[in-house]
Amino acid sequence: MLCQDCKKNTATVHLTQIINNEKIVLSLCKECAAKRGFHSPLENVPFPLSDLISGLLQQSPKKDGELPDMPDITCSRCGLTFKQFAQQGRFGCGECYNAFRSRLEPIMRKIHGSSLHKGKVPVTGEGDPIPVREEERLEAELRKAIDSEDFERAADLRDKLKAVREAHLIAKDED
Repeated sequence: MLCQDCKKNTATVHLTQIINNEKIVLSLCKECAAKRGFHSPLENVPFPLSDLISGLLQQSPKKDGELPDMPDITCSRCGLTFKQFAQQGRFGCGECYNAFRSRLEPIMRKIHGSSLHKGKVPVTGEGDPIPVREEERLEAELRKAIDSEDFERAADLRDKLKAVREAHLIAKDED
């Protein structure tokens, strides 16, 4: 949507006012909004997402905020290391989620209380959510088998889970 004032720039500020039961909607670019005296109260307040993620990742930090000694993982697509991700708080590409999965799951549990999505599955018309659900089911069964110390079943479930994940990654690559 273009700015209603200059009709050149993309509108990024959307203001709705109701005056005398009449609704007035303004869609302005940042520059035109500033000319009218509008600005976001949160404009200069940084949201330290990278600090939040870094703090969660540094469970036993060394001096100077370094990450504890652990083998570093590198994304095969973009080359981002897990250490770099922990410092900047941003992924380099979509494949980073898969590359860093083993280290991200504990963080997701801390933030959300679970590393599994329990909400709705998006309807895209493409793909099949079955592998994800199967993966979740196998993970839950694996946890139960480990908790009950049924290690033979746990090993079998681990192998099945690995096969499902590999099949899911292959299917993604083919798309």
